[in-house]
Amino acid sequence: MSTRLSILLLMCFLNFSVFAQQKTKKELKAEQAEKKQKEIEDLIDSKTFVFEAQKVTPQGGRLIILDDYTYFLKFNVDTTSCDLPFFGRVYNVGYNGDGGIKFEGKPENIKVGKKSKNINFQATVRGQNDTYDLMFRIFYNGSATLSINSNNRAPINYDGIIRAPKEKEMENQ
Repeated sequence: MSTRLSILLLMCFLNFSVFAQQKTKKELKAEQAEKKQKEIEDLIDSKTFVFEAQKVTPQGGRLIILDDYTYFLKFNVDTTSCDLPFFGRVYNVGYNGDGGIKFEGKPENIKVGKKSKNINFQATVRGQNDTYDLMFRIFYNGSATLSINSNNRAPINYDGIIRAPKEKEMENQ
């Protein structure tokens, strides 16, 4: 009887030690969040990333959900290109002008401010006909907001995600 009891106790001890070594869901979630935060920080430090717009909020307007995820801002220290929709007041653009915010140029005055829950990233880009002040608020889970102020258009805000550029995207730039 004592042998059976010893074996039973030994098996219980082994089961408890196996359970003690496994990570809980909470620990796994925290590790994944930490890994994502490191990826986002690396993207911002490299100053090479793609912002994909999913929602837009014009000044004084309602939130507009963008069905098509083809609207982007590709940020790079050498050249930044943008193709985003615009809804709002336009000041010095002709009627046959482009309805969206489209530009390509070299960013200037890049500023990065890291906080505990997000990163503030600012830059100024001179396009062909306008100057754009870009203000990102990037969260560590990969979501981001982008505010664009320009000389010829009312301010506008975009919600979306930040991701690493794909190789073919960098070749096209």
